[in-house]
Amino acid sequence: MYSPKDKIVEYIYVLLGAAVIAFGFNAFLFPNQVASGGVSGISTILHGLFGWNAGIVQYAFNIPLFISGVIILGKNFGFKSFIGTIALPFFVILFDDMNALTMNSLLAALFGGIVVGLGIGLVFKGKASTGGTDLLAQIITKYSGLTLGTSVLMIDGLIALSAAIVFDLEKGLYALIGLFVTTKTIDIVQLGFSQSKMVYIITNKQDEMRDAIYKEINRGVTKMPSFGGYTGEQRLMLMVVVYQTEFTKLKQIIKTVDATAFVIVSDAYEVLGEGFKRV
Repeated sequence: MYSPKDKIVEYIYVLLGAAVIAFGFNAFLFPNQVASGGVSGISTILHGLFGWNAGIVQYAFNIPLFISGVIILGKNFGFKSFIGTIALPFFVILFDDMNALTMNSLLAALFGGIVVGLGIGLVFKGKASTGGTDLLAQIITKYSGLTLGTSVLMIDGLIALSAAIVFDLEKGLYALIGLFVTTKTIDIVQLGFSQSKMVYIITNKQDEMRDAIYKEINRGVTKMPSFGGYTGEQRLMLMVVVYQTEFTKLKQIIKTVDATAFVIVSDAYEVLGEGFKRV
């Protein structure tokens, strides 16, 4: 049940996330002229060219983009996204007098990317956004036929290229580093560090394998039908999810029961259900 408490928590995520983004921007990226994508990157470049206040520039871009998104895309972006659109430039202006925590551009790109990615991840957890170039990318996608990922990459790439032209090549490269770190940090906040492994096992000893896995590490096994691509032969494939700490034991079990088994292993970032996190 979606309760008023859940709504309050989401608003807290949005406001806290906007504050964290602004902190990372003012403490690391902006003073080192690391324009790592988005409207914040544009504001960094325009400040370098004309000395314009970064927060005011972000308001000047974010609000029209949000309105355009509502009109052109016809989506209900929601009040939380509007709050995020307004809150981020507000916090940027609020933290305007903050001293840079480092004047090393590489450290600024790395740690600024981490902090900004953390903030964006929190905003996403609040089921909102801070507007900006994400909305522009959606508009481009609607009229150009490009994928959303391509549109975002194109916009952020142009911002990084502009930074290289306005400042210097190194600043452009640092902007790309910051953008990459931000993207990876968002994934970590959204998905978490991979603590589980999903393992597919194709073996002629399904029952023995299932019983051994249940007995040794107390994990359930799912049977899935599969077909050989060359022979067309139908065989059952076993799927099991284990914690990383259990994976070595699972490999030992597989080797003991059927050393010829075909095994595929992948990361499972979020596992919900019995034996793992609650839904």
